[in-house]
Amino acid sequence: MGELDGRTALVTGGSRGIGRAVALRLAAEGALVAVHYGGSQEAAEETVALIAKGGGRAFAVQAGFGESGAVDRLFEQFAAGLADHGADGLDILVNNAGVHSVSSIAQLTEEELDRVLAVNVRTPIFVIQRALPLLRDGGRIINMGSAATRIANHLQIGYTVSKAALAALGPSLANELGRRRITVNTVEPGVVLTDMTAGWTGVPEAMAGLESITALGRIGEPEDVADVVGFLAGPQGRWVTGQTIDVSGGTYLGPIPAG
Repeated sequence: MGELDGRTALVTGGSRGIGRAVALRLAAEGALVAVHYGGSQEAAEETVALIAKGGGRAFAVQAGFGESGAVDRLFEQFAAGLADHGADGLDILVNNAGVHSVSSIAQLTEEELDRVLAVNVRTPIFVIQRALPLLRDGGRIINMGSAATRIANHLQIGYTVSKAALAALGPSLANELGRRRITVNTVEPGVVLTDMTAGWTGVPEAMAGLESITALGRIGEPEDVADVVGFLAGPQGRWVTGQTIDVSGGTYLGPIPAG
């Protein structure tokens, strides 16, 4: 018996990277998981297949976040997928989907910022709005932020602003939903080995530099983040709400090493 038996979960951006690890973790605990993807149906189907291979249940849903009507399409497919599996309602919502931005303030364009805010801020807000009538009392909302909000990096100004906005949503929403025993928390990963970070982590010198400023001495794996999400989604996380949790292995906790 898993801790999440009989529960349903929706993981946006669940086809790859951290989202895939989260989907696998929740399914391993017994949840029926809707794996959202934006562009790669193959990656989503692979995630669903991995879950099935492990004895879990999942189905894929597609919506191109930032496009008109995307949230409507997401929930239409979510409802159909639940019906196909003889389920209803929602217990766990993980807003993981996001896009990156690597521009300084001088380089940032209106189009780039609009895209980042549309996917990283506006979409999660309206996904939550649509999910609330389905979300059962005692449910969980977990938003994927970023340690970039406390680590000054002038080359990702738009991304940092978007993740700071998402983190700011948590406490107010937690206060509003608390009487329904719905918790709302933000998880903030540091650098994690995913497609998004491949440009840095594929360079040995960059890896060595990142490891040197991380207290635990290594780059994060998607499972490091998924385990924290699993805790928050499970019964042990029932008394944690309105919090922003750093999951960076202690990146930039002390002085930057010389050289």
